[in-house]
Amino acid sequence: MGVMRIGHVNLRVLDMDAALGHYIGVLGMSKTGEDEAGNIYLKAWDEWDRYSLILSPSDRAGMNHIAYKVEHDSDLDALRQRVEDYGIAVEEVPAGTLQYCGRAMKFNLPSGHEFYLYAQKEFAGKAVGVTNPDPWPQNRTGAAVHWLDHALLICELNPEKGINKVAENMDFMKKALDFYLAEQVMVGPDGDIPAAAWMFRSSTPHDIAFVGGEKMGFHHCAFFLDSWDDVLKAADIMAMNKVRIDVTPQRHGITRGYTIYFFDPSGNRNETFAGLGYLAQPDMPVITWTEQELGRGIFYHTGELVPSFTDVYT
Repeated sequence: MGVMRIGHVNLRVLDMDAALGHYIGVLGMSKTGEDEAGNIYLKAWDEWDRYSLILSPSDRAGMNHIAYKVEHDSDLDALRQRVEDYGIAVEEVPAGTLQYCGRAMKFNLPSGHEFYLYAQKEFAGKAVGVTNPDPWPQNRTGAAVHWLDHALLICELNPEKGINKVAENMDFMKKALDFYLAEQVMVGPDGDIPAAAWMFRSSTPHDIAFVGGEKMGFHHCAFFLDSWDDVLKAADIMAMNKVRIDVTPQRHGITRGYTIYFFDPSGNRNETFAGLGYLAQPDMPVITWTEQELGRGIFYHTGELVPSFTDVYT
């Protein structure tokens, strides 16, 4: 029961045509819907629900909301009670409020990010079907990302003022939504201040992550690829399409994944993320990275932080 996985991210984009060129032409997603407000709905080829990405026209970039899918409709009522008992107000939204979805629960994380839980979304099916399927669709385009894998949110962190929204989100996700902590970064003179957290409900190293910053924001959403070779090919495709790349192919120490960070035309950061990393399980010991080794944790090969990685977000 409870939360199964990430369901979708709703991003604001400045130029819809440019955004579609990016997410369809470069990443290889498919358009699966559009509504009267001009929102566009997209899915990756190996996803079966109607969409995992909503693009909303706006005059500023960033994230409107993030949503996670629960297993049963009754889980929504049970989780609503737990969230309210934690002290966070919950709004029940009728079916169809989230396009193509059943009823949902909406609330804000302690960090302020808008968060939805839902149980039902229209079915679209995998591009390869489920009867004697091929390993990948023969008509795939661009990087041909498999699915939306996770998102990383920036949370206000100012220990001198007693503000640590990373720690508050960690506590809430564990106590109210039964997320598990896979990895963490601890900083400060005594190494006892949580500055980043990678949390999971499935069996991957993270279904959501929180990193401290000056103010609340959206850092990136990640799309899954199979292998290091796929990451390198994706980098070639991005270069061919003049995509603004933030970090060229690297390995993470944290999560052990293979990665490229880059920006959509509006300035929202994306990631292509490959490799399982490790099997995350509820009884797995939490992995801790110290402040001194943070560079190696983020970018294992160089061991050095890229300034834009921590300073630029929407």
